Amino acid sequence: MRKRREVLTMGYYIGIDVGSVTTKLALIEKQGKMVWDTYMRTEGGPIETIQKSFLQLSREMGDLDQEIKGIGTTGSGRHLAAVMVGADIVKNEITAHAAAAKHVDPQVRTVIDIGGQDSKIIFIKNGVSTGFNMNSICAAGTGSFLDHQAGRLGIPIEEFGAYALKSYSPVKISGRCGVFAESDLIHKQQMGYKKEDLIAGLCIALVGNYLSNVARGKRIEPAVLFQGGVAANLGIKAAFEQRLGIPITVPRHHNVMGAWGAALLAKQCHERTGYASAFRGIKPIASFSCVPKTFSCSDCSNHCEINELYIGESLASRWGSRCNKWSDLERSSKNYREERDFPLQGFRRQVSS
Repeated sequence: MRKRREVLTMGYYIGIDVGSVTTKLALIEKQGKMVWDTYMRTEGGPIETIQKSFLQLSREMGDLDQEIKGIGTTGSGRHLAAVMVGADIVKNEITAHAAAAKHVDPQVRTVIDIGGQDSKIIFIKNGVSTGFNMNSICAAGTGSFLDHQAGRLGIPIEEFGAYALKSYSPVKISGRCGVFAESDLIHKQQMGYKKEDLIAGLCIALVGNYLSNVARGKRIEPAVLFQGGVAANLGIKAAFEQRLGIPITVPRHHNVMGAWGAALLAKQCHERTGYASAFRGIKPIASFSCVPKTFSCSDCSNHCEINELYIGESLASRWGSRCNKWSDLERSSKNYREERDFPLQGFRRQVSS
């Protein structure tokens, strides 16, 4: 059990948002104000990206270990990040984004959040989240989809939205799903339409897709905050304002709102409990060896896939079992891993021969 102590009047809090495309880290002070943040492409390596983020924090902010009073994680990789850093609180993206939105604007009623692979909408009333929706299948309009279209059109993604604002005659693009949108965009491109008209039409179509598949016809009331990496796209913002007929606010730190929210929630937890943080330290996180391993437990018909995370030579966490058989971290899994590796080694021999 962590030792209880008085809440200090000084200190910092860290929030980490590990998504499918990007990893964000935010450092806030005792009033919740953003002090420092970073935004990196995950590129399929969340462990390495988390360590790079802490290395950057160490280089730019110095040794803050004694001043870190709490740390929280969110995003699809929040559980992995929590084990790596010694998180005090782990929250889903909806809770974290709502917390940051309410901090930025206490009057917020609707949060539009579009990230690298998913889109969501959060409804808030009197400072309390009353509901949310997320995209189920279609990824049209997300950051990865827009990155792909920008690359195909030969336009830097940073300039993509600005192109849309140059249009006086947007082309009608099918926005029912990402496949149809791309197919229609290619067809219209081959007909010779200008890039700005194609991009403006795409932005309008993707906003329509969002309102149909994510908002699902629910009333969007001001104040509205537009968060996530796609909020930097001026074309998407303009299309939302045109379609809804209300102003859309893009917060200054729109791309790290999830991490900011995780830090705010860690701050609330610390102030409520007064417990010392389990934070591992900035430099240790940036430099330690962190290796995931997996094996299949064959002791029953479930054949659970057990995942392990080793920090240095020590097993830091294990999860994936439907029973508590593997909850004891002192229990060795070496034999199980070797049994799983054996057929793979045989497969490699067959391929090489």
